[in-house]
Amino acid sequence: MEQNYLASDLQVLEGLDAVRKRPGMYIGTTDSRGLMHCLWEIIDNCVDEALAGFCSKIEVILHKDKTVEVIDNGRGIPVDIEPKTGMSGVEVVMTKLHAGGKFGNSAYAASGGLHGVGASVVNALSEHLQVQVKRGGKIYQMEFARGKVTQELTVVGKTAQKETGTTICYLADEQIFLTTAQFSYSDLETRARQTAFLVPGLKITITDLREDAYGNLFADKEEHPKEQEFLYTGGLVDFVDFLSTDEALTDIWHIQGVDYFTETVQMLDEKTQVMQAQEVKRECKVDLALRFGTGYETNVRTFVNIIATTGGGSHLNGFETALLRVIRKEVETNARKLKITAKELAELKIEKDDILAGLTAVLTVRFPEPQFEGQTKEILGTSSIRPVVQKVVTEEFTKIMQSNKRENKAQAAVVLEKVVSEMHARISARKQKDITRRKNALETSSLPPKLADCRSKDVEKSELFIVEGDSALGTAKLARNSDFQALLPIRGKILNVQKASISAMLSNKECASIIQVVGAGSGRSFDIENARYSKIIIMTDADVDGAHIRTLLLTLFWCYMRPMIDAGRVFAAVPPLHRIELSTRSSNDDDKYIYTYSDDDLLRKLQELDKTKKKYKDDIQRYKGLGEMDADQLAETTMDPQKRLLRRIKLGDVETAVNQTMKTFDLLMGDEVPPRKEFIISSASEFDRSKIDA
Repeated sequence: MEQNYLASDLQVLEGLDAVRKRPGMYIGTTDSRGLMHCLWEIIDNCVDEALAGFCSKIEVILHKDKTVEVIDNGRGIPVDIEPKTGMSGVEVVMTKLHAGGKFGNSAYAASGGLHGVGASVVNALSEHLQVQVKRGGKIYQMEFARGKVTQELTVVGKTAQKETGTTICYLADEQIFLTTAQFSYSDLETRARQTAFLVPGLKITITDLREDAYGNLFADKEEHPKEQEFLYTGGLVDFVDFLSTDEALTDIWHIQGVDYFTETVQMLDEKTQVMQAQEVKRECKVDLALRFGTGYETNVRTFVNIIATTGGGSHLNGFETALLRVIRKEVETNARKLKITAKELAELKIEKDDILAGLTAVLTVRFPEPQFEGQTKEILGTSSIRPVVQKVVTEEFTKIMQSNKRENKAQAAVVLEKVVSEMHARISARKQKDITRRKNALETSSLPPKLADCRSKDVEKSELFIVEGDSALGTAKLARNSDFQALLPIRGKILNVQKASISAMLSNKECASIIQVVGAGSGRSFDIENARYSKIIIMTDADVDGAHIRTLLLTLFWCYMRPMIDAGRVFAAVPPLHRIELSTRSSNDDDKYIYTYSDDDLLRKLQELDKTKKKYKDDIQRYKGLGEMDADQLAETTMDPQKRLLRRIKLGDVETAVNQTMKTFDLLMGDEVPPRKEFIISSASEFDRSKIDA
């Protein structure tokens, strides 16, 4: 690396080059999930046409030559010239980022596409792509290779004047995607069925013509038909009926409503051609179907313009708040019928979980330009939608619960009885738990159910991994050697025991579980001879949160199980930060992948590879957490005693180290804020961020 850093060193990526250079920014990954993401982008454009009322049929074909074809009968991509660029509408859509008909309200009132990058990103990541458009009685065709035009837009045929639509056929670029990436038929089937429920009257056909290594169609298997067609006219009612698994207490109630909200958005001024803030009035359509059953599981699905918001958001909050308020009010009104005394009514309170037990519901909202938290569109962030959904659901659900129709009246009464029963069961369970809880949580003989213990009873050989989160636990179970490696997951960040009382520590579930599993007591009564494991290994993500969790765990061991640290039996796992995939392997290469543990380590390794002229893929994976690794990778890099790297937590000169460590824990984890603030400010210049989060 040269010392001089000049403007000539800056690199500007034009057009779609940025997409090919950093595909993960646009599609997340370059494995099967990224491959499917590209397909969703093309399909969602067709669905947006259906939402606008111009498309009634979508066909998806997986060909045996690995190409995928998506056909719709919408309006077709515009073929006329876009005045600013001088390009045809097809070329603009397929080659320009942030270009499309979804930034204003003229072409789409509500759509799943928001950023105008979907089609162009797919084009950039395709070895070749062909677009056919039917408009005005003509068939237009244009072709691309890795985002570059190889055939200009030309007329290749004629069609009926009223026949319109778009056909896109592309082959994913093997230079970008992993060789193991492939289209998932089951994911495609689930997505097609879900979309057909959400857009009543839209027919979606999926056809799989791929062959396996022996030349047989994948579709020869019963669970994998060659062709499937999805068409539903009942909308969300059919969707809830499909999702419901328990016996029904009520009919499927369908709630619909429209309300309005205002928000300030950036809009292009036609005169000045400058983006300016304007306050606009938005229309939000709320569509909800729900049903109460005899079971206890909750199945609530939420969508925004057919986008599945698996993380919920403001629309789900509005729905749950409305449901809770209406049910509470109805319980209060019907307290006498429900045999609830005035005293109970004052002391007891219906909670959200009491209502959600046995509920199956699908909620969808449609409005222009929704805002999501993050790029994955899993959580709706538009705050104005919460009061809109709350108002619509409150009004319509109240009408159902207070209906004079005999059938609705009887079902409403059953719902209230179930909710009150759930409330009593919850309170009784809590009381029973308090009664049976031992005075000293550390002396309980039963081990936590979430502990995945090892089979070996030999303490000298056994190890306990304290794992951050349930997602990493699943992979760790497959990666571990169950003969001598035990796993204990912890949820989130445990209590800071440095400034908490002993009683608070004892009542903390995670702290109590760790002390129970180690099995040697705590504090003054700690007896290291009774410890059930020779090594305690803290395995957290290689980021700031992981470092914080590790610090909290070490605080617990320092305060209540210090002999384990004194004996050098507490370790921190060192998971890799990067994975380099070699393009070619020689006979001397041990593996296809090389793992590095810091940015400096990565730089050194890349320089070594360049010197030895070993080729590697530019898409170097940066692990954000343990859950991103598969079992083989986690075992090889972090858990296999023959290959892993552990960092022992030790004190050095015991007397000096103990005094210094006590001062450090008091400073960083204690109650006194001013000294900690002063320490952080004074040490900021010496802080090496790469030690925590590379």
